[in-house]
Amino acid sequence: MLASFGTTEPRDLHTRVLAMVEKPLFEAVLENTGGNQLKAADILGINRNTLRKKITDYGISLSRSKS
Repeated sequence: MLASFGTTEPRDLHTRVLAMVEKPLFEAVLENTGGNQLKAADILGINRNTLRKKITDYGISLSRSKS
């Protein structure tokens, strides 16, 4: 599997993969919950404050819908 990275070992692989996966995951969960951050954090198994920080870090726009 690491052969696809060439002859050098990858750096910060964990951080890069998380960034690729987290943003679309958070966007999908937030959309599914109508923007309800408390519900989204519960589904994700993280603290709401952690979710808020990630929303800011990834520049995720929030749009609340009435469900």
